Amino acid sequence: MIDQAAQAHRGQVVSMWDRFRKAGGRVAHALRTEPKAGEDKRPHNLFEAAATYVTACAEDDRERADEAAGWVSPEALSFGVNELACRAVIALARERGESPETVARDLLGLPAA
Repeated sequence: MIDQAAQAHRGQVVSMWDRFRKAGGRVAHALRTEPKAGEDKRPHNLFEAAATYVTACAEDDRERADEAAGWVSPEALSFGVNELACRAVIALARERGESPETVARDLLGLPAA
């Protein structure tokens, strides 16, 4: 009886991990887009899209920003832009010898906390 219960439990655990694995593959696929005609053959990832999007916005290149925004889903682009912002604030804070909060508030023109 114990062997049957243990075997049934093992089957449930394996099934659960199989579902996670399959779901992870679907998420990874959703974060990529296929290139359009005339574009690179490989799909763009969310960090490439975020870097290009932010750079284009900083250079006031609306066409390039729109192109980069189409490389990944809006959610993926938002995540990538957030990650880029965090890394940039940390790098600038280290360079200035200030806290990330001080740097972020300064960049946004906010008064010191």
